[in-house]
Amino acid sequence: MISLHTSPLDQPGTGDAGGMNVYVIELSRRLAARGLAVDIFTRATSSSLPPVVEAADGVLVRHINAGPLDGLTKAELPGQLCVFAREVLRSEALQPMGHYDAVHSHYWLSGQVGALARDRWGVPLVHSMHTMAKVKNAALAEGDSPEPAARVIGEEQVVEAADMLIANTGIEARQLIDLYDAAPERVQVVHPGVDLDVFRRRDRAAARREVGVPEDAVVLLFAGRIQPLKAPDVLLRAVAVLLEQDPALRSRLVVPVVGGPSGSGLEHPESLAQLADELGLGDVVRFVPPVAQRELATWCSAATLVAVPSYNESFGLVAAEAQATGTPVVAAAVGGLTTVVADGRSGVLVDSHEPRDWAAAIGSVVRDEVLHARLSAGAVEQARGFAWERTAARTLEVYQRAAGRMRFEATA
Repeated sequence: MISLHTSPLDQPGTGDAGGMNVYVIELSRRLAARGLAVDIFTRATSSSLPPVVEAADGVLVRHINAGPLDGLTKAELPGQLCVFAREVLRSEALQPMGHYDAVHSHYWLSGQVGALARDRWGVPLVHSMHTMAKVKNAALAEGDSPEPAARVIGEEQVVEAADMLIANTGIEARQLIDLYDAAPERVQVVHPGVDLDVFRRRDRAAARREVGVPEDAVVLLFAGRIQPLKAPDVLLRAVAVLLEQDPALRSRLVVPVVGGPSGSGLEHPESLAQLADELGLGDVVRFVPPVAQRELATWCSAATLVAVPSYNESFGLVAAEAQATGTPVVAAAVGGLTTVVADGRSGVLVDSHEPRDWAAAIGSVVRDEVLHARLSAGAVEQARGFAWERTAARTLEVYQRAAGRMRFEATA
């Protein structure tokens, strides 16, 4: 595995760490459980990190020195690709001949390195985009910056170089084909998973006691990185509309925002707190630093609903995790969220980012106990379709298919 710009050991929810971190480490663990040895190459960001960390049985995280250990933004990382690639190749050179059987790269920066490793080692390259510049630029949030042309070109090069491309959903597969001219036979859909042992239905009252929320509260949870793309401001503006329509709700309302600023959100890290004050929501919004997976599961269990108002998501892992706890999701009808959330069965999809539309959707779930109970049951059922064990089995099939393609091309 190559995950250059963010380590699977990092805490999701801040910096550049998010769903991709969870994806890489959880998939690696499940592959290792199936008998594969997995090495994850990532860039070292601290002098305290040992060169190699055993993340799980059969899973090693290898820290590569490439550029300054801190103070380097994701936008500056392309300048370190050559150094990172050189050190990855040097690490492999210390192993016996034929040590690696496949390379799986994550995000376009890693794909650039993966393409070089593929050719040097003579092994297939499987690539997961996770997000795509062309898709992000077509659905920019207000105040967000477009992805640069260098990234678009880099993604096109990786798509051309990869033996197989893994798409999170059918929508992403179509985007790879239509926007990046990927050959359809080289694109396979493999849904990410949920740890169903961690994210499971539990007693809501007990979960609320654990996170310090009143048992009779209406809890509207946002969990994720605080940046324009994730649109937490849409939730806050919708809450202001709800309180305008029903002032009595204020005494019971709690809006936890679990996560930290990242990406373009780092330019104005206090902007969401300032917005909460401007909207008069300082007494209902609670900012919670990023938490580990088990604590996130507790927050999801404690919530009345989880809001995912993103402008784009290749999958929407938080939505899947929330549903596994039996909590309905109100999500934007964009990207992978339309696959993860079954509209009217496990949650509600909203076709806009207008606060009044969001207030109406949230209000319908909060006020209608019968609807809430039906969505809660549907959420658990929907989440059963997303398990990391299934993801690992399907990914292994893609690896085998990529190896077959490479052998065929070599003899053609």
